[in-house]
Amino acid sequence: MICLVTGAGGGMGSALCRCLVQEGWRVIGLDLNPPAQHEGWEYMPADLTRPEDLKAVFRKLASEGTELDAIVHMAGVYDLNSLIEMPEEDFIRDFDINLFCMFRVNRTFVPLLKEGGRILMVSSELAPLNPLPFTGIYGITKTAVERYAAALRMELQLLGHPVIVIRPGAVRTGMLPASTEKLERFCAATEHYACNAERFRKIVKSVEARNVPPEAIAGICLNALTARRPRLLYCINRNPLLLILNLFPERFQLWIIRMILK
Repeated sequence: MICLVTGAGGGMGSALCRCLVQEGWRVIGLDLNPPAQHEGWEYMPADLTRPEDLKAVFRKLASEGTELDAIVHMAGVYDLNSLIEMPEEDFIRDFDINLFCMFRVNRTFVPLLKEGGRILMVSSELAPLNPLPFTGIYGITKTAVERYAAALRMELQLLGHPVIVIRPGAVRTGMLPASTEKLERFCAATEHYACNAERFRKIVKSVEARNVPPEAIAGICLNALTARRPRLLYCINRNPLLLILNLFPERFQLWIIRMILK
């Protein structure tokens, strides 16, 4: 069994690579930067925002006669900013990494998928929910990922390829410290929301406090890759406060957030 994993050097990606290798898979991991360790799996350098990098990897695999059993999208970036203050290049970059790279990778490597080969995409528990303030760009990109997955699933079923979405909450990786750092930067730099920033900091920390290790995500991905009849969607670590908030009508949600942050 052979799996191509993007974002293989990250916390979730490396955990999945280790998990698959232990189960006897051959793992080809793509990442821009060399991981600290990649024992047992093959690291191939690639900038997912550069189609030419992906084509170079494709040519190498195709020349070796490699056929894939799965493509797993672990690459992604978390951002936290105001939608009226963030630089346009950051807005575009977030879409590029979280969504467009999936499109590029699938377009490039689906021809190498065996019959029945699966595609797994990592989304977020925020995707189906109304986003909290200042997490909007992340929520928007992850919602777009799920719509893209649904559209791709409708098409690839005709070729015999299942498309599966993994929807985790907070995961104990390098993204959590990065999230805190982005939050601190935002609180220090925002001009429009300075009076609300401190309370928002407490909300974000309470949401992220409910997290799981990356190995838990790897285990779910393994199940999705090996189940005879995999689900279309796997959810893990759903935050009850976010779920309860989204049970209310949207106007009431707006009122709650306004009362908390004002």
